[in-house]
Formats: sequence, C-alpha cells, structure tokens
Amino acid sequence: MPYPQRLLNDDEEVALDIHPHWWYFAQPGAAVIVSAPLFLWTLAALGDAAWESAVRWIAGIVALLSIVWLGGRWLKWRTTHFVITSDRLIARSGVVAKRGIEIPLERVNNVSFNQSIFERVIKAGDLLIESGGEDGQQRFTDILRPDEVQNLIHLQMEENQRRTFSTPPSTADVATQLEKLEGLRDRGTISADEFETEKRRLLGG
Repeated sequence: MPYPQRLLNDDEEVALDIHPHWWYFAQPGAAVIVSAPLFLWTLAALGDAAWESAVRWIAGIVALLSIVWLGGRWLKWRTTHFVITSDRLIARSGVVAKRGIEIPLERVNNVSFNQSIFERVIKAGDLLIESGGEDGQQRFTDILRPDEVQNLIHLQMEENQRRTFSTPPSTADVATQLEKLEGLRDRGTISADEFETEKRRLLGG
C-alpha cells in the first residue's frame, strides 16, 4: 500500500516510500513457528484424559493468540510508512488511530544510522534524525538499508537547498523561503552574511 498521494503538497514528489524491514515480524513469527506445531503435536500425541485435554486447549489458545498477534503486526506493517519526499521526511503509522511525524528537509540538522553486526547481515538498522523542530531528535527503527536511506536524505536536502537559491519565489512563498533560509543558517550551511543577502533578495531590497 503506497503512501497516499492526497497527503502530498502541490509539486511534492516521493523519493522513497518503505515499510519496516521484515525483522519487524520476528517476535510474532517466532511465536507462531513454536506454538502452531506444538498444538498440532498435542492433537496427534495426547489422549482423552482430563489433563491431556487441558494441555490441548492451552496449546490451541496460545497458537491462536500467536496467529492473531502476527496478523495484527502485518496489518500495522502495511500501514506504517517511512517516506522521503522532495520537501520533507514523513513517518506515518496506525490502523484505526493514526500517528505521524513530519520533518521539513530544511530543518534536518543531522542524520545518522546504527547497525549491530546481525543487523548488517540482514540489512536492517535504526535512523537517528536531529532537527531544529520541537521534537529535536527522532529515532526510526527497522529501516531497510539505513545507510542508503541516509545518503538519499542528504541528496534530497542538497536538492532542496539548490531549489531554495535558484527558484525566484512568488510573494506567497516569501515566508516559506525565509523559513528555509533560517534553517540553513541555524545548522551552519550558510553564513549570517549569506543569510542577510538572500533575505534582502527575497524581500526585494
């Protein structure tokens, strides 16, 4: 299920739209792998004694709960997106109740990733994004190929910065462009003098 196009801004393009890595299913998947064969074994091996029937019922309930857990995790996986667009980073999840995080690219100060040895083998890991917003720092887990995602974020940031300086803004866009310039100045991408020069250009001074 791709990220809904109706949630994108005008002229905004999606560079990456991914669901969590398959390792997201590790716990419920392991529960099903253990509980389902155990339940089948109780059906074949145990008799009709009271305690054997009780064991069979317990094994069946555990197997059923494991399958429900796996199904719920799959549904959540389908509705969880990590999206990189030409303007922002978006993390969105939830089946009924929704939650989401949006970080404008010009507010991103630093992007780092972390992988254990095992995660390097399965090509999974965590992304840590530091931004100039109220949240400050956000960690995103179970990201597929986090090193490549990190590089793509940097590329989109550079392209966003290039558009900021090369596209003459309309009057309606001046406030947005000023906000982007402030973000670039705050994280040290441009100097204070460069900020003032571009600010005067935007304001027509």
